[in-house]
Amino acid sequence: MRRYMQKDMKQEDIWDIVAAQNYDTPGTGMFAPEVIDPTVNRLAELAAGGRVLEFAIGTGRVAIPLVQRGVSVTGIERSQPMIDQLRTKIDESSLPVVRGDMKRVGAPGRYTLVYLVYNTISNLLTQEDQVECFKNAARHLVAGGRFVIELWVPELRKLPPGQDAVVFHSMPGSIGLDTYDTVAQRIVSHHFRFDERGKSTLFRSPHRYIWPAELDLMAQLAGFTLESRNADWAGSLFTADSRSHVSVYRLKD
Repeated sequence: MRRYMQKDMKQEDIWDIVAAQNYDTPGTGMFAPEVIDPTVNRLAELAAGGRVLEFAIGTGRVAIPLVQRGVSVTGIERSQPMIDQLRTKIDESSLPVVRGDMKRVGAPGRYTLVYLVYNTISNLLTQEDQVECFKNAARHLVAGGRFVIELWVPELRKLPPGQDAVVFHSMPGSIGLDTYDTVAQRIVSHHFRFDERGKSTLFRSPHRYIWPAELDLMAQLAGFTLESRNADWAGSLFTADSRSHVSVYRLKD
């Protein structure tokens, strides 16, 4: 049953109108200032006054604050409901978006920075597609431009032998459970939420997890070199105990 869900869950079905309308959590979670501000600060610094492209722009969580900083941002997004939600907050002239798959669709012009945040590269469910995403970033960049990826580190140390599920989040009103297929390097994240009456809702999303070293090899295949890797957007040291990383790749001149 678990493997069936991982194989057949499609991104266009996952990111539907219900998911889009419930995606934003203003001021909390990944929309909290302590999450947004370091992200935007670092990306604005890396943009260095140039044009910026966001893969999988979603509802504009990061892009809109960047635009408000005076950065020129264009987005690529596969889900029309997510684009529609973004359009309730900002117009096309201020933040243009091209609808399509981030591993192949093109946006006009060239950019000094392409970025992909909050684990979204793992939404591509094959190694081949993830490599194509790197190649698409390279096609959009000027010589010496940067591709930035924010990604979690697979937490297989938490997975006991013979067990294929682990709780990744637990708090009043919600719990998160990851089910693993270590052969296919896949997980399905199950997000359960409970209201005050005890009624539950479930949101599931499949991912292909990537080790940092594998990500670096993907970058090399697309003509990038690793410029820096930190544990977070504030520049903390990346160690063996880091749960995520922000990796900056530079396109060879």
